[in-house]
Amino acid sequence: MRTTIDGAGRVVIPKSLRDEAGLVAGTELEIELRDGRIEIEPAPLPARVVERDGSVVIEPIGDVELPPLTTEDVRDLLERVRR
Repeated sequence: MRTTIDGAGRVVIPKSLRDEAGLVAGTELEIELRDGRIEIEPAPLPARVVERDGSVVIEPIGDVELPPLTTEDVRDLLERVRR
């Protein structure tokens, strides 16, 4: 899929890709240059994994409201914490 950069340096991510990635207006993104490639991904959620009453839970860091998490979100977060 091709897109262009406008004079202000903005790039439009095509709607089909935004939908597939779950990106909506206001989503914070991380942008990095790696091995000559520009990589764009959603910024990590401000959350931590803690143990509470014998259960492992995910809680927000600071005064942030987290979106509902899917099972895949939880698995990804746990995998990152375990590394």
